[in-house]
Amino acid sequence: MPKKVRDSEQEEHEQEGGDEVSEPEEAAPKTPPPNRGISKLDFVMRIVAAISIMGSAIAVGTANHTLSFFNQFIRFKTQYQDLPTFTFFVVSNVIATAYLILSLALSVFHMLKSGAKVTRTVLIILDMIILSLLTAGASAAAAITHLAHKGNVQANWSAICQQYNSFCERVSGSLVGSFIGILVLMLLIVLSAVALSR
Repeated sequence: MPKKVRDSEQEEHEQEGGDEVSEPEEAAPKTPPPNRGISKLDFVMRIVAAISIMGSAIAVGTANHTLSFFNQFIRFKTQYQDLPTFTFFVVSNVIATAYLILSLALSVFHMLKSGAKVTRTVLIILDMIILSLLTAGASAAAAITHLAHKGNVQANWSAICQQYNSFCERVSGSLVGSFIGILVLMLLIVLSAVALSR
């Protein structure tokens, strides 16, 4: 009888010990959810980029200058449509603005579900496409604007900004907003890549 009692006590002790070992496994801390700070920053930066790029498109799209000769009988009017480069600049900025506004939906989705991988990958690809388009438009417009300000003696191209001063100033100012948008888009791609690596 004493042996049976001891055996039963040992079995109970082993069961209790097994429970004690299994308790830490059940009480193991869960992995914290991914940080949503990047998604919130992404949302704010997309709004900033959209406002900056939209302002550039509006500035160039509404820019015009009328030059009068011979007591206003002869007038020369310049608009962005007169140069294909500025037309491409306005179109690329409008496309980029529309994309950034639409991409806010994905940015909100990432705030709600910060662990999403596929949508972030798609967003990076689309951001790179829009970045390439916007860079091409801004660079082409910057080259023409520089030529309008300085001219080219070797090609016998004279500077026209002395006559169309207000038009050139408005276009030059719009380039600043467009390049700010390009910088923000580059940072957005880096942020998305950091979020994917976590």
